[in-house]
Amino acid sequence: MTATTPAPITIALAQLPVSKAAVDDNLQTHLAYIERAAALGANVVAFPELSLTGYELALLSQLAMPRDDATFAALTAAAVANNTVVIAGCPLHNPNGKPYIAAVICFPNGEHTFYLKQHLHEGEEVYCAPGHESGLINVNSTRIALAVCADFTHTSHAATAAAQQADVYLASALISPGGYATDAELLATIAKRHQQPVVLANHVSTTGGWQTCGNSGGWNAAGELMVSAHGTQPSLVLCRIYNGVLSGRVHV
Repeated sequence: MTATTPAPITIALAQLPVSKAAVDDNLQTHLAYIERAAALGANVVAFPELSLTGYELALLSQLAMPRDDATFAALTAAAVANNTVVIAGCPLHNPNGKPYIAAVICFPNGEHTFYLKQHLHEGEEVYCAPGHESGLINVNSTRIALAVCADFTHTSHAATAAAQQADVYLASALISPGGYATDAELLATIAKRHQQPVVLANHVSTTGGWQTCGNSGGWNAAGELMVSAHGTQPSLVLCRIYNGVLSGRVHV
């Protein structure tokens, strides 16, 4: 019996303006991007690291959301209404200590779950705790491994995803202009080493004192950049993956 080839999948990478600690305002922006991405045929809409609050480490404890937060209910309702998976960045309450930097994953069946950033940048440990479980979701028979920023700087993280037979490596991040060349090379290396497309959702707003550079995009299994946003222009980058081949286009 021959294996079934996964159906094509389109991942929309959302480059959107984010306001400091303004969860309700940021949620409304997320909902608008989700609706537009779904209208463009996206099966998944992915946002940058801590997209719902901004990268405000000193405020994480007061911004940390419980797992049943109304914000997650609203994102899940949008996932159901638009028949798309939504992945958004958030600080998540930890009953046993410092909050997590997390991604909430909302499914069209009305359920939601979380991926917790496993590897922290130097200094982040002052404000938050690391997670310990890998994130792998299945969308239309395509296995998507989730990473948040510093995760992809550790070779073991992508190696674990490859061992779990991930088809795509999806990173949400905050990357500055000075850090982009190094991080892009790391992501291209992951793609080439593990022979899988790699996609990146990055910020465009100044957040947490950091200037960011956008350039959200996708690398093919040869490590070649196939699609990229135009710098910090708010946009949706559509990455279509079929039979392991990545193609894309940008909508502003």
